[in-house]
Amino acid sequence: MEKTGKWSRLSVAVGAAVMALAGAHSTAQAHEMQDAKRVLLISIDGLHEQDVARCIGANTCPNLAVLAKSGVTYTNAHTPGLSDSFPGLAALVTGGSPKSVGLFYDVSYDRTLYAPTDPTCSGKQGWNVVFDETTGIDGENGGPLIHLDGGGAFNPQAIPHALINGVCTPVYPHNYIKTNTVFEVIKDHIHGARTAWADKHAWGYDWVNGPSGHGVDDLARTEINSIDPATNTYYLDTYTHTEKFDNYHVQAIINQIDGKDSTGTTGAPVPTVFGFNFQTLSVAQKATVATGGGYLDASFTPGPQVAGAISYADNALGRIVAELKQRNLYSTTVIIVTAKHGQSPTDHTKLVKNGDTLTKLLEANNYLDPNGKFGQNSTTSGNLNDGTGLVDTGMVQTDDVGLIWLRDPSQTDAAVATLKANLGCNAPGICADGPQAYILHGDTLADRFGDPARGRTPNIIVQPNPGVIYTSSTAKDEEHGGNAPDDSHLGLVVSYAGIRHGRTVDRPVLTTQVAPTILRVLDLDPDLLHSVAVEGTRSLPELGIDR
Repeated sequence: MEKTGKWSRLSVAVGAAVMALAGAHSTAQAHEMQDAKRVLLISIDGLHEQDVARCIGANTCPNLAVLAKSGVTYTNAHTPGLSDSFPGLAALVTGGSPKSVGLFYDVSYDRTLYAPTDPTCSGKQGWNVVFDETTGIDGENGGPLIHLDGGGAFNPQAIPHALINGVCTPVYPHNYIKTNTVFEVIKDHIHGARTAWADKHAWGYDWVNGPSGHGVDDLARTEINSIDPATNTYYLDTYTHTEKFDNYHVQAIINQIDGKDSTGTTGAPVPTVFGFNFQTLSVAQKATVATGGGYLDASFTPGPQVAGAISYADNALGRIVAELKQRNLYSTTVIIVTAKHGQSPTDHTKLVKNGDTLTKLLEANNYLDPNGKFGQNSTTSGNLNDGTGLVDTGMVQTDDVGLIWLRDPSQTDAAVATLKANLGCNAPGICADGPQAYILHGDTLADRFGDPARGRTPNIIVQPNPGVIYTSSTAKDEEHGGNAPDDSHLGLVVSYAGIRHGRTVDRPVLTTQVAPTILRVLDLDPDLLHSVAVEGTRSLPELGIDR
């Protein structure tokens, strides 16, 4: 008994010493970031964790490597279940998954909404919500997207209606998001704070403003699907042309660092939280291997376009950091480099493109209109998203995932049975027969993504085998949107000059943890974010600010 007591006392002493050291380490980490005054959030869309590791190891991204040396690199960061741009960015700026935020895709469905052409909310409910490039006024009546700012206003034909407290009300993107954003919280709780953001769709990304509609003071209205007047071609036609579009965002950030608005024409305080996204890497990844796009092997060896895109983004990071230093702002700015989503498949031996077999199977079995007449796929005018689409039809959104809103939700079990009977890759199969594929529905889906009965959540979600893209397109060999390993495992580096010794964290984290981290850095309570409070999202670890 005496021996046991001796070892017990020794264990207590060792434990106390370890806790003391841990406390000292935590205090040191807290000290590292205590003088931070602003946060710069940068999404390099498509950036995998493996891209970060490879380019730093090969010294092909020297500017990102410098940031990592005074930062924390998270090697096991993932998106919260879906990896489209909407839920991907929402994770970063709300701290929530689609379950609380309500954003599943930029093209989705809501059974509670009325058509844009129904301003009295007297017709049928159930609308195919499309908040993309056509949300700008240039898209009205299917018009050409000729302006970088999307035409300077919303396209009224893209704005559905909802019955709110008995009043039929337009639902703009900022009304569509269900929770607030870091931009709103910071404006509301830091006196004199200014916020800014720039993204790929001029009007579809209005939701970053949050439900108030005013969360972002300087929202750069830039549309990547617009036509460059200098070439009369789209910015998306090649990755090098996309660089020109991304340069608008880089220049906007530099203007803001210099004490101006994003246009550089008006003086303004340097934002407390600001940022933007790069599209160049995503475009290079999607390009076919035959044209130099994508990756060369399963080890993420970049092809020529991907290598060029990573180099471009890294040089842009260098420009931004140099400007921060020039303006004596670098030492008080936390820089977060991550991605909304990755891209799949990077190993092109796994690529399967059998067409949209998922939608065809559902149509063939009458779970959707057998002729594809649902939502905005069937407008009376023939113009996409002009407000004349069909109502109460259900819909399917597919890329490397399938989100299914059935025309009749009571058919969920029958539809699932049909899908499970056709899991193989041979027609009419949906190519979801592997160990990493799954079909979510019922209680399992509701626990993870919310109750479909509330109108927003799909009835069924299909994750096919990694490498499957539900398309016949010959123009792209990679996509994103689902939960395949390659489009959900992302790069994430949090850098700050006060972090004297860079370190790597291997424990699993979610990109939802970025938003509460931003608030912690600025000495605000993360629970001010509705999604953080509902989902219990924690700040990122090993920064001395996690809870």
